[in-house]
Amino acid sequence: MSWWSPERHADRRPVLAHRGHIKRRLREWFEAQGFTEVECGALVASPGNEAHLHAFETELRTTAGEGRKLYLHTSPEFAAKKLLAAGETKIFDFARVFRNRERGPLHAPEFTMLEWYRANEGYETVIADMLTMLRLAAETTGIAEMSYKERKCDPRAQAERLTVAEAFSRYAGIDLLATLSENGEGNRDALAQEARRADFEFADNDNWADIFSKILVTRVEPRLGIGAPTILYEYPRCEAALARATPHDPHVAERFELYVCGVELANGFGELTDPAEQRRRFEAEMDEKQRIYGERYPLDEDFLSAIAHMPPASGVALGFDRLVMLATAARSIEDVLWTPMR
Repeated sequence: MSWWSPERHADRRPVLAHRGHIKRRLREWFEAQGFTEVECGALVASPGNEAHLHAFETELRTTAGEGRKLYLHTSPEFAAKKLLAAGETKIFDFARVFRNRERGPLHAPEFTMLEWYRANEGYETVIADMLTMLRLAAETTGIAEMSYKERKCDPRAQAERLTVAEAFSRYAGIDLLATLSENGEGNRDALAQEARRADFEFADNDNWADIFSKILVTRVEPRLGIGAPTILYEYPRCEAALARATPHDPHVAERFELYVCGVELANGFGELTDPAEQRRRFEAEMDEKQRIYGERYPLDEDFLSAIAHMPPASGVALGFDRLVMLATAARSIEDVLWTPMR
């Protein structure tokens, strides 16, 4: 039965109405805090430079028929940070974003990303914002306990905080920091040795990032956000291309994620503002993308120029559709989209 059939739509409509109520509640909160709502354009010269993100490609044509390759953005992040460089200080965007090669109960090729940024504020402030978003969504629908795949979480409970190293030690028996160099780069042989000791299987051609990701997805993530929300923070620097290093430990960066019921809801950073370091990290990510997928995306030179003028800042990207899913007890992301793709 298609989503547009009257019977199916009638079943879906209460959840879709809650979607609008949650969006209105969050927008009111941001406006009360002095944020400005912005609308970042979706057509971009570079869709982002993370190895495992895949974009939709299109072409801009002049009236003379000359073409220029563009992409639909995978996040409004680059444009939002340009606005910070321009002088904005507190901004948010309910952005429609597009990611190819992503389809499943928690993934849609087109979805809504709620992103917000605070200039001259540390990442603890936006972590607090993020937990407020979770509580407001639960209050709006009246749900007492969120659940997904038999995992349950009280969205109002005090959040558990775990560093990535602590989570790897607790749930995988792996000393992650021992596999990192002084500047936070991964040592493949060291992580392979730790993984074997923990009876974790991986492929002979897996590099450090491959092994890290597989352990995170299979042994760590399913255990997070059970009973109470989990803030997973201080990612290895090599897994945080857009985040600045922590001042107390050069191995790790100011990157964090929010998990509820084993579901990743949000990803945020204390933002990197060093253009030379940012370029180096982007090039490393694109080298990895070339190795795995045989393709790379151009760098946004305008973005690299802008962050040299950007103030210290922190920001969060929150999967709004996933938040609505958990707040309405929906089973699939398509249940909370007004017009899901077929």
